[in-house]
Amino acid sequence: MAVIDFGGTKEEVVMREEFPMARAREVLKDETIAVIGYGVQGPGQSLNLKDNGFRVIVGQSQQFKEDWDRAVDDGWKPGKDLFEVEEAVQRGTIIELLVADAAHKAIWPAIKRNLSPGDALFFSHGFSIVYNDQTKIIPPGDIDVIMVAPKGSGTSLRRNFLSGEGINASFAVYNDATGRARERCLALGIGIGAGYLFPTTFEKEVHSDLVGERGVLMGALAGIMEAQYDTLRKHGHSPSEAFNETVEELTESLIRLVGENGMDWMYSNCSATAQRGALDWKPRFKKAVMPVFRELYDRVASGAETRRVISACGRPDYKVRLGKELEDMGNSEMWQAGKATRSLRPRRQAEGTVSSAKGTAGRKSN
Repeated sequence: MAVIDFGGTKEEVVMREEFPMARAREVLKDETIAVIGYGVQGPGQSLNLKDNGFRVIVGQSQQFKEDWDRAVDDGWKPGKDLFEVEEAVQRGTIIELLVADAAHKAIWPAIKRNLSPGDALFFSHGFSIVYNDQTKIIPPGDIDVIMVAPKGSGTSLRRNFLSGEGINASFAVYNDATGRARERCLALGIGIGAGYLFPTTFEKEVHSDLVGERGVLMGALAGIMEAQYDTLRKHGHSPSEAFNETVEELTESLIRLVGENGMDWMYSNCSATAQRGALDWKPRFKKAVMPVFRELYDRVASGAETRRVISACGRPDYKVRLGKELEDMGNSEMWQAGKATRSLRPRRQAEGTVSSAKGTAGRKSN
């Protein structure tokens, strides 16, 4: 493992150079990877593994027709490499349990009764193992229990793979029954397209993941955007201006600078007015939200957030309720303004290309 200095703290990580694809294929050459669930993570992981030359099958209940049809559309063939869940588990030696967290409890009896000694049970989230008092998922002791958790959506995992990039992922071994659990785990991480792998535990992964999703990555980000947009609109700014100053400039410009070289580099490449204002107001925002994050972490650690997920997402009408919540968000003025703004991007880019070409005649374009 390579030792990397993360801001003064040294950590060990596994790079592709240390664990190349050829080694991953050798480790898993006799394995059949059964990806259970073709919803969020399932498509990206299964397709990446298949494209990388591993033996992969998909287990998906035909009861969920949309997911089954999606698998067929993606090239999986019923009876050949696409099966009902129980048959896929029987055929697999590594079982990737990638159905929604709230569905793990319901599907677990079918998974458990079809496991064989020496199999590996793979997760991409620590949810069901850490909160097994709620999920009732307690694997038998004669199988490996491992995890690779990509730090991004299944869609991003697939997109990055197709573009030749990767997504960082954490990995953990919960039970090593075969003596090969860690090697299997790392091979799967490389196989699904991880950029690099860093070690964690099931507990630390689920705590950080649940806080991150509810916090900066999704919940806090959306809430802060709405607060700023509403404030600007209340003071007479147009929807276009409010959206551009709240979302468009962040997603199309500034966050890309942060991704390239960090927040300080982004600050140094903005105007002095922006720098000063951001530096002055950053501590105030941190102070304002710190109590919220403390409460959030406590709720995650106590299991309150998982109880909420299992209760809400396990309802028979959950998809209908979710659709209504997302529809309300999409139909809000802010995101309708966003839809209009996005529709202008291709024309804006095309016009910019024409303008640049006229101004740089005779030069090689980038």
